[in-house]
Amino acid sequence: MTAFAQHSMNDGKQNRLTTAAQEWRELLTERLGLAEAKGLCRRVYSQGASLIFAECLFDADACVARNAGWVLTQAAEEERLSLQPLQNRIVDLILATPSSAVRRLSLNLILSLPMEEDDLRTDFLDFCLNGMRSLEEPPGIQALCMKMAGRMCSFYPELMAEFRRTLELMEVEQYTPGVKHLWKKIMQEK
Repeated sequence: MTAFAQHSMNDGKQNRLTTAAQEWRELLTERLGLAEAKGLCRRVYSQGASLIFAECLFDADACVARNAGWVLTQAAEEERLSLQPLQNRIVDLILATPSSAVRRLSLNLILSLPMEEDDLRTDFLDFCLNGMRSLEEPPGIQALCMKMAGRMCSFYPELMAEFRRTLELMEVEQYTPGVKHLWKKIMQEK
């Protein structure tokens, strides 16, 4: 195959993906039910375009970003692994977005990705430690931050000890039953 033919094939594939990305973005401007989100998720992953679709998560339009997060959370665990190259960008989004819905969905995505010791970011750990204690955050974000902070702290015994001290200092009676249950479960772990 000549270089020109290869380039033309790549251009054709790129054009199809660009067109698909534009169609996806348009779909994401409207409210999506569970069936619609799962259907769109199947289409995206069957086309092998999860990273292109995931760019919608970073859209300036909060509705598009929220719906993209909603669709991506519907993916099977092995499909979500394709988002691993975006891990740092998703963490940056969590730290910066004013939308609690985008933050919650992005936390769900990060929690589903493998994390190694080298992936630990102190700014994200600080965010999670603060988020799990913050009564201003919705309960879902408090719980996800608690899980994520525990996961990050597990790499270092001294951080795990600090995490447990932070949990002990929380006035747990101020939190919702779901957050209290998670707190109790973590405190019972050795």
